[in-house]
Amino acid sequence: MMMSATTAFDVAAAAIAALVIQAGALWALGQPFLCSHGPFKLWEGDASSPCLSQHLTDWYSFTHIIHGVLFYFLVWLAAPELSVAQRFLIVLAVEVGWEILENTPFAIRLYRKQPPAQDYAGDSIVNSLADTLAMALGFVLAWRLPVLGVIAISVLLEVGVALNIRDNFTLNVLSFIHPFDFIRRWQKGAP
Repeated sequence: MMMSATTAFDVAAAAIAALVIQAGALWALGQPFLCSHGPFKLWEGDASSPCLSQHLTDWYSFTHIIHGVLFYFLVWLAAPELSVAQRFLIVLAVEVGWEILENTPFAIRLYRKQPPAQDYAGDSIVNSLADTLAMALGFVLAWRLPVLGVIAISVLLEVGVALNIRDNFTLNVLSFIHPFDFIRRWQKGAP
């Protein structure tokens, strides 16, 4: 399904407005624009770094691609009559809302209860905006690729992130639902 030029312009304008709102809300919450510990990086691969979630991308950027995939399918199931542009704007609003919520003091305290995030200080504004763009990438992948391809990519991302930092989207959600002891032990480094 193609978008008309007017619709594409409207979607782009709405997306930019949403990102400006996101950045403004994070600024109001006191989140830094960038990491204050050294020079700007495109990628922060050290999961124990104080700059995790402070540079442009990190291991958690992959979990936001998963957000986009899941949100695409949820909105597609809930409202199949909507255009792709309308679905995208709904999903974008949800992700922007999530990015703001996860950087509130309340959510930061909840994250710190999980072993991988005990020093979590929230996202920098640049990292948060990049997370929203990663979600948009996941949305586009879910929209354009065959379902089995999207499932394969999602599984590879989840397994890859888990093997590298002992955390991922699934483990994160499970930890919020119920702190399973075997997951917490594994995340702390137990074999």
